[in-house]
Amino acid sequence: MACGEIANALTAQFGPTVGFSERNVRRWCFERGLNQDICPDNRLELEVSKGIAETGSSFGRKMMTGYLSAKGIKASEGRVGKILRSVNEPYLVARQQGARNLNPVPYNAEYMGHKLHMDQNEKLVMFGVTHVMAIDGYSKKVVGYSTMPIKNNLTIYEEVYRHAVQQYGIWDQVRVDCGKEFYLSLFMQEKLAHHRHNQQRQPYVQTPSTKNHVIERMWPEVNARVNYPLKTALIQLVDSEELDMEDNVSRFCVSNLTCQLAGIGINNVIKAWNAHRIPGKGIPDELASGGCPVRVNQDQLPDANVAADWYRQETGSELTRESVFGADPFLSEEARML
Repeated sequence: MACGEIANALTAQFGPTVGFSERNVRRWCFERGLNQDICPDNRLELEVSKGIAETGSSFGRKMMTGYLSAKGIKASEGRVGKILRSVNEPYLVARQQGARNLNPVPYNAEYMGHKLHMDQNEKLVMFGVTHVMAIDGYSKKVVGYSTMPIKNNLTIYEEVYRHAVQQYGIWDQVRVDCGKEFYLSLFMQEKLAHHRHNQQRQPYVQTPSTKNHVIERMWPEVNARVNYPLKTALIQLVDSEELDMEDNVSRFCVSNLTCQLAGIGINNVIKAWNAHRIPGKGIPDELASGGCPVRVNQDQLPDANVAADWYRQETGSELTRESVFGADPFLSEEARML
């Protein structure tokens, strides 16, 4: 109860006796350590409003009560919460919806073709399955993907990077992690750098996976709908000793079949993702409908074997051209030794 209410109650019970003023009641309570929750409503409302102006919208009743207490203003959480609900309703709703738990990561892609993010997923690598995906940073549309037994420079270039550039145009910048599997794609991106729309940007950037967050956000979708169900079934087969993953022929067969099954699943996920509405953004398919600002001629994008030859001639390094998980049972012994 506020000091004013106590003074009024005393006056009503004992009459207008000297000493029952609000000021005297406040002083009496303070001297006896009874100064909790004695701030009058009108003053408390003013102090809460000032507190909001000083701290912003993120303080709820508990934090605001503590903040006022640190300033020497004592009031119960219930009274502070009541005032917050009346003077700070939009912020209250935002807190209830979890706005205070957001941890935004600064990111900017100005248009379709500004940034292309590429990354690999190896949740099924023990069974000979690796996914590689490319996504446009502006529209969030998946523009290229491939499922392969082992991550391979030529396959990633041919089925992911080259496919995306042929269909949509050249991106100003390609962003990948520090893995070697993207070397051929980055090599060709650099050779085509003078065709880009904005040549002031670096043609590619290699960063830790934690900073390639646009593509990283796709993998939980793929894991939940494709990788984990397949992995659960395969592990059960291994545990029941129906699969021997130490045998090279079995490894090849499991990889071949699982790649096909995973390819069906990831294709469905990507179709759904590209057609779904992102709140506050739009539909990826529609946002990417215009493609990149600059298109590249087909003869400027050679196939993977020719690009690998260019890479060897200019860098002196050879790229692995085959990626097989295990041994193909249909190959002869002589072919397996090659």
